[in-house]
Amino acid sequence: MRRYARHLVLPEIGQAGQEKLLASSVLVIGAGGLGSGSLAYLAAAGIGHLGIVEYDRVELSNLQRQILFETSDIGRLKVEAAADRISEINEDCRVTLLPQRLKEANAGELLAGFDLVLDGSDNFATRFAVAKAAAAAKIPLISAAISGFSGQLSTFKPYLGKEHPCYRCFVSEQPEREITCAQEGIVGPLAGMMGSMQALEAIKELLGIGQSLSGHLLLVDALSWSIRKTTLPKDPACAFCSPAAHV
Repeated sequence: MRRYARHLVLPEIGQAGQEKLLASSVLVIGAGGLGSGSLAYLAAAGIGHLGIVEYDRVELSNLQRQILFETSDIGRLKVEAAADRISEINEDCRVTLLPQRLKEANAGELLAGFDLVLDGSDNFATRFAVAKAAAAAKIPLISAAISGFSGQLSTFKPYLGKEHPCYRCFVSEQPEREITCAQEGIVGPLAGMMGSMQALEAIKELLGIGQSLSGHLLLVDALSWSIRKTTLPKDPACAFCSPAAHV
């Protein structure tokens, strides 16, 4: 009662909602800048089971924005260091460590049994594989991306019908050249901000409260403090979710 007191007094959550969160499971793809923020707040919120897919190890350059890690973690697997922090935040939260690279071949197996998936990966091959598996499993996908001082966020539930685009309606093809965060840079607090927003959307989706971002895209420009919500339509010619794609 004391741990979740601020949730329990919210009419949108209350005791029934908090119990639902404790019974929920969320898979987080990537324990980097986005994943650090989202995992910390999901654990604090009382999500009962968190899965973490991340094959990388902690490096010194991560510490500028990946708040789950500290200097003594350098060289450790990120999933192990993240699990240690999560247990310190909330012992109610069970963590499954998945120290591997998500690919199209194993994505369905990794997502199996989870209620919702958060994508904080940094490349389109992984994003496409996660999106395909989430759509096939009919579980909500909350996807975020950051670069420099800009961020974007959306939720994808294409299995619900014509008002709900898939990720490939948004990004149809992999860009010929991907620019990495090491090349373009990321301002640290933006990673935490967008990861926290992913966690917030996850709580809303799990509880069925508020307005979903499915069919919408949230665009953040931290330099000008422009936060804009725009419609993200379903592509009638999408090669992945249009009726013609399944003929």
